[in-house]
Amino acid sequence: MERGWTTNGDAIGRFNLEDLSNLGVREAIFPRINIGDPYKRLGISSEASEEEIQAARNFLVQKYAGHKPSLDAIESAHDKIIMQKFYERKNPKIDFKKKIREVSQSRVMQAITSRFRTPSTNFIIKTSIAFVVLGVLTVLFPTEEGPTIQVAISLITTMYFIYDRLKSKMRAFLYGAGAFIISWLLGTFLMVSVVPPILKGPRSLEVSTSLITYVLLWVTSTYIK
Repeated sequence: MERGWTTNGDAIGRFNLEDLSNLGVREAIFPRINIGDPYKRLGISSEASEEEIQAARNFLVQKYAGHKPSLDAIESAHDKIIMQKFYERKNPKIDFKKKIREVSQSRVMQAITSRFRTPSTNFIIKTSIAFVVLGVLTVLFPTEEGPTIQVAISLITTMYFIYDRLKSKMRAFLYGAGAFIISWLLGTFLMVSVVPPILKGPRSLEVSTSLITYVLLWVTSTYIK
């Protein structure tokens, strides 16, 4: 039994919930009680902050305090959202697009990309054919000492193409030699530590390393400026 009040504040005696119904006074029912999405149930965005979530919950609890099913639906939605936020903090998602954008906009990456440019299509085709032929010869005719001749030709080819674009013998030599050393060391590291064996045979390591080196030398020959 509860004490009721008139609109002017006078007590009208004690009554229970059935008396309220008989008097035409009904409890407010939460209209989104059956909505499954906890965010939509509370009427907030999925990007809402914890303060906004708590404020929405408190407002709805006060508004529908007299109806237990409504309170249960509100509290259930609130608990689900809080647990989801807790899980997201413990297991944060990696935004790959954001990471890629940050890397591409970094000073180091901009400094690296500034050293490359896209040449004409004919030049790209010419360098591609040259290194593909070297790759085929390396696979088909590996000698007992490894693809020594093909590797030497790849160094000369790299210097030639760099000179063809830059018209500087000194830069062609320095860029070519530097690219060759770095490419060979990187190719060896990848084949020994990262990439599983690509080819079979007694000289598979040297041949595979040479193929990776050719790819890196092709990039240098074609795009470096």
